[in-house]
Amino acid sequence: MGLEMVGMLVHAPTLASMLKLPWGELQAHMESGSLRSQRPVQDDALTTLFAIDAEAELLDWMDAHPADDTTLATLDVLRLDDEGEEGLLHLMRWASPGHWEVWEGRAFLYLEEAIQREVDDIHELYTEEVWMDVLARLHGVAGAEFAERVVLNWMNRRVALGETIEESQDPKIVPTFEAHQRASKALIHVVQRAQNEEDMVFVLGREHLEAAKWGYGPWNLSAYLRD
Repeated sequence: MGLEMVGMLVHAPTLASMLKLPWGELQAHMESGSLRSQRPVQDDALTTLFAIDAEAELLDWMDAHPADDTTLATLDVLRLDDEGEEGLLHLMRWASPGHWEVWEGRAFLYLEEAIQREVDDIHELYTEEVWMDVLARLHGVAGAEFAERVVLNWMNRRVALGETIEESQDPKIVPTFEAHQRASKALIHVVQRAQNEEDMVFVLGREHLEAAKWGYGPWNLSAYLRD
């Protein structure tokens, strides 16, 4: 199926508090796990990352990018590092209650159904213009309603291609149907949390995409470090 699109929720106050910590202090907290009580509650409706795994990934990155002055604020250290965006992405994952992820090939189905038009190519799927439209059009839409729309769209596309929609002829029909339902409802959930919770932001990325290109607008990781 290819790479995965990732829409990550980030709790902005948690991220900000971590970035204010001196680099050495943050490293000590990650080693001891002493900040776990401050981590956002993980969202069962989304894909989540265990705190211990998020801490290990961040510590590995910190060990590979030692600071000359560990008393500097973490944000300042990241700004001085040529690969600071990658460190910021690790911090965002720790400060995240969860993320939505889907194979890029399927992302066309969900996003085109949301915005009611075709998307030209994979690169357009990641543009701020498309996602601002997605956020606007999915505002207030019920998860079950959107899932039904997506499934009907998927079935119509299969028929148009001459493919079967009968379970008896293709054993993958039901698992795929269920996967589309789950992914559609999770998309509604992540979008509406980002819209309805003042402290929550939505950061869009892609599996294996360089960290500097994650996010758009002020929440593009490079832009965030510059500001």
